Amino acid sequence: MIPRYARPDMVAIWSPETKFRIWFEIEAHAATAMAEKGVIPKEAAAKVWEKGSTAEFDVARIDAIEAEVKHDVIAFLTHLAEIVGPEARFVHQGMTSSDVLDTCLNVQLVRAADLLDAGLDRLLKALKTRAYEHRDTITIGRSHGIHAEPTTFGVKLAQAYAEIDRCRARLTAARAEVATCAISGAVGTFANIDPSIEEYVGAQMGLKPEPVSTQVIPRDRHAMYFATLGVIASSLERLAVEIRHLQRTEVLEAEEYFSPGQKGSSAMPHKRNPVLTENVTGLARMVRGYTIPAMENVALWHERDISHSSVERMIGPDATITLDFAINRMAGVIEKLLVYPDRMKANLDRLGGLHNSQRVLLALTQAGVSREDSYRLVQRNAMKTWEHGADFLQELKNDPEVIQKIPASALEAMFDDAYHLKHVETIFSRVFGR
Repeated sequence: MIPRYARPDMVAIWSPETKFRIWFEIEAHAATAMAEKGVIPKEAAAKVWEKGSTAEFDVARIDAIEAEVKHDVIAFLTHLAEIVGPEARFVHQGMTSSDVLDTCLNVQLVRAADLLDAGLDRLLKALKTRAYEHRDTITIGRSHGIHAEPTTFGVKLAQAYAEIDRCRARLTAARAEVATCAISGAVGTFANIDPSIEEYVGAQMGLKPEPVSTQVIPRDRHAMYFATLGVIASSLERLAVEIRHLQRTEVLEAEEYFSPGQKGSSAMPHKRNPVLTENVTGLARMVRGYTIPAMENVALWHERDISHSSVERMIGPDATITLDFAINRMAGVIEKLLVYPDRMKANLDRLGGLHNSQRVLLALTQAGVSREDSYRLVQRNAMKTWEHGADFLQELKNDPEVIQKIPASALEAMFDDAYHLKHVETIFSRVFGR
């Protein structure tokens, strides 16, 4: 993570201060539950909360202890004992480090998911607003980058809305899957801690108990979480690439907002580049890159090892911070996107009506011409337009084989672009509801 691509709220989730605060809450809630079961004195649990809840954990002090003991959780517990006093000996009874580390990680991932969800909500609102704004703004649809048939810019944005909405549903599922805790002790057998402690801590932290933790929470949950982030990033990139293509000088149907005082090039003062969507494309590559290490973390040795630990210390913050930034950057792009309907119409008309070729093809087949011959008749006239700039409708009218089957008036009717848009409302109803 670098500050350039980070937003403060998501960064805060992964700060050492937040981590140690979560560690304290896990330990303190466990102490409360143990006190209720008579495992430790109630006075000790109360003292832990009294001293720890208002304490400012000294990150530098914890780091200094860890440098000596070479164990992060022990370093934290030692510092907590300095704050709490003698009653700290009752903290961490029957627990193991993974109980704290894994439960904390999942708390952080859940909180990160909530911020990502808020970002997706912002993006969805922007896409819906702009989709309705341009529901009837006709533009040429492209396949392989080549003019195909008309659509509307609103339909393009509706497609993006539907895809991002699916991403949001996947994120909700991934959040639920990773929202588990483990307070089960060494190798996960609860030998030295009652399962009710885990249930209590989980309830307080907004998590559910892991059915079988084996000392660590199974990493298939985390693999799915990070894979979901990768899919979301890919969907953001799809939208970003669409905008980048539409902003090309030869197309220029839409472009990123260019603010007063903004400069596009150190050498060429005229440049207005799609820097924000190019940035989203690059960030998406990074988020996808974190999915493979997450999947490789699944295969741990026996009941546990820590080969996953160094990976998660990096990909946890980096993947969520990067995606959070990308989502909100894309939302800003859509909110301020400059759209040029006149240019869309001009581009639509550039090929002299060739986008109506399928209508003519189908009409010829309905008139009794074989599909092969129909294709041949339409294509030979289309190529005159493609290669020489001829008017497609006029060439069809001049073709005796075509005009014999379809009257000129009927051909002219086939060049009404409204034909292609008659089901736009149906598409919008499917995406946004009635």
